[in-house]
Amino acid sequence: MYSPELLDHFQHPRNSGELNDADARVRIENPACGDILELAVKLDRDRIAEIRFRAKGCVPQMACASAMTELAIGKSAQEAGAISREEVVLAVGGLPPASGHAAQLAIDALRAVLKQATKT
Repeated sequence: MYSPELLDHFQHPRNSGELNDADARVRIENPACGDILELAVKLDRDRIAEIRFRAKGCVPQMACASAMTELAIGKSAQEAGAISREEVVLAVGGLPPASGHAAQLAIDALRAVLKQATKT
């Protein structure tokens, strides 16, 4: 059973789609289940000005990607990089035991895109 928050993020995803002129883009895949998450970010003075995702996967994956973008937007790269898997799980109102990978994939993609965007 999915929480109302999870279903809301799935049915009404926040920050989904393409991001033109992104500072960085990543594509992360979970080889165990086949979920794919593409994440793009635009920084303004080291703060996340825009973030967009495209996902292919299970309901929890789509919801976690949406929730993660809401948690990250407006934060500095350092603050966003500190967002935890647990914060994403909390933002979607919990996950079924077999769906923990969805939150982890969202965090892995966020950290990868931030690493790429902040390379000097």
